[in-house]
Amino acid sequence: MPYADSKRLLTAKTAPLSNFAGLMRRMHIDGPLLGGLILISGFGLFILYSAVGESNRLLLNQAVRLGVAFVTMLAVAQLSPDFLRRWTPWGYLAGLVLLVLVLLVGEVGQGARRWLNLGIRFQPSEAMKLGVPMMAAWYLHHRQMPPRLGQLLIIALMIAIPTILIAGQPDLGTSLLIAASGVIVVILAGMSFRLIIGMGLLAVPGALVLWNFMKDYQKQRVLTLLDPDSDPLGAGYNIIQSKIAIGSGGLFGKGWTNGSQAHLEFLPERDTDFIFAVLGEEFGLLGVLTLLVLYMFVIGRGLYIAVQAHDTYSRLLAGSISLTFLVYVFVNTAMVTGLVPVVGVPLPLVSFGGTSMVTLMAGFGILMSIHSHRKLLPH
Repeated sequence: MPYADSKRLLTAKTAPLSNFAGLMRRMHIDGPLLGGLILISGFGLFILYSAVGESNRLLLNQAVRLGVAFVTMLAVAQLSPDFLRRWTPWGYLAGLVLLVLVLLVGEVGQGARRWLNLGIRFQPSEAMKLGVPMMAAWYLHHRQMPPRLGQLLIIALMIAIPTILIAGQPDLGTSLLIAASGVIVVILAGMSFRLIIGMGLLAVPGALVLWNFMKDYQKQRVLTLLDPDSDPLGAGYNIIQSKIAIGSGGLFGKGWTNGSQAHLEFLPERDTDFIFAVLGEEFGLLGVLTLLVLYMFVIGRGLYIAVQAHDTYSRLLAGSISLTFLVYVFVNTAMVTGLVPVVGVPLPLVSFGGTSMVTLMAGFGILMSIHSHRKLLPH
């Protein structure tokens, strides 16, 4: 075959791939990150189908929510980091106003006042999962690194106000996660090792103070962590059944939809907070490691994007979003295995739910925006 003809044939074969890559760039989509998220979501639907008792209706409901979340991610990815930075203070203030409205006129459900109904029923606390790290990164953007003590006090106030408002709903789990997202920004900004140790030492008396403000059921969760067998049919029931489910899965599991703890309804909240136990029982250690590897890939890609970012705001925000995602995964898996108290944190992209998933995917949209716009910034 003549060289010119073979070259044209090779160009014709590779054209669809180059066109697809060009489309991904124009839509500000990061291929590896999108691929990791799709794999986790698909695996999550597979697990959820068993967890909801093989209900096609609930599975379709979750698939629709995932679709909305991915559309949200793609929409946020079109917003440049410069645009996000300019609007960050206004978004943060709007979030604080909504949190105050929740305490004043919010709807009560399951003993907590966490929802607002403004035509659409939603939890404003979910928005602050992004609002707090964005605000901390915005404040540090044009300031010297590492931050000085006065700057740290201002950031601490930015973090403390929404944290206290959310804890008062009460929603201790979400408030601690939001506080963690802001603290991660400060640590990534280069806070000195001595200050980190000092904060760790202050956490001990801080925990004692927090204990006095905790609700009775929250205190019981901490006591149950220390000795779940003290009340095996009451406060310790969830953790005990979760450990039985995970342990009985062994290396390869009992098989999809064959989990006895889940399907005989010994395992509580099996489609939300404790879905990780369903995974462990039906797919065993192999299934657990598969999901954790997918999570680590997404987190690693997010940290790579943070390293490649060309300005302080983008770098701190991308790092915080990635590491906060790691915190979500750790808290849920540690909660289900009895390493931390039960705080009601869902397993990301796997547990049945809507609002938290949309917020999470909006964060990944920010990561894609940061990565796709980095070449547009001056070196």
